[in-house]
Amino acid sequence: MKAMILAAGRGERMRPLTDHTPKPLLEVNGQSLIEYHLHMLRQLGITEVIINHAWLGEQIPQKLGDGRAYGLRIHYSAELAGALETAGGIVKALPLLQENAAGEPFLVINGDIFLSAPLASLPELAPDKLAHLWLVENPEHNLNGDFALQGKLVTNDNDDNIPRHTFSGIALYRPEFFADINSAQEAKLALGPLLRQTAEQGKISGQLLAINWTDVGTPERLARLNQQVKTSHIRNENADLG
Repeated sequence: MKAMILAAGRGERMRPLTDHTPKPLLEVNGQSLIEYHLHMLRQLGITEVIINHAWLGEQIPQKLGDGRAYGLRIHYSAELAGALETAGGIVKALPLLQENAAGEPFLVINGDIFLSAPLASLPELAPDKLAHLWLVENPEHNLNGDFALQGKLVTNDNDDNIPRHTFSGIALYRPEFFADINSAQEAKLALGPLLRQTAEQGKISGQLLAINWTDVGTPERLARLNQQVKTSHIRNENADLG
């Protein structure tokens, strides 16, 4: 299986931090957000990764190189005319994602999220499903959530008796999920509408993420996350000394 890290966004809400640094290269406890993902992917047994980039994008291959330092092979999908929307960026990278892996599902991760621990494993995507989403409990900036989860089925249900959850930015996709998108559409096509449309068809499975998750969307969240991780590491070191 291959993986893609979405790293092309401008990061407007993270300014001024992103005026000179692409958001995925911002650091948590001395390591960039995107490097945490690379280490996790290697632990999951994935060895080939595609990274898209646009804003200050040349800094990303300069930092990560060809991936050998992480035990990976990294390919880059440059969006030279400016960042495409999320779905558009994936569509542009599909030839790389499907090279020598035609028809196989692939993993996609937002480059600006942080997990307190790596994913332990990847599920098998059911034959009748086009995607599998990891959902999280709703953060304070998205209290209404994005999707409901009924068993393992992701739905758009708005019933007050069915809790809704937030999409984590981590998902498995079959290439068929993007089959109806052409190059003329890709520049302005976000994932959200596609996910809701496919959920309406009953073709998305999902699960709740069992580890802490952060959408590193503002300087304040990044500062808070750094403090949390630093404190956690100090506690771990003290426990080791004990």
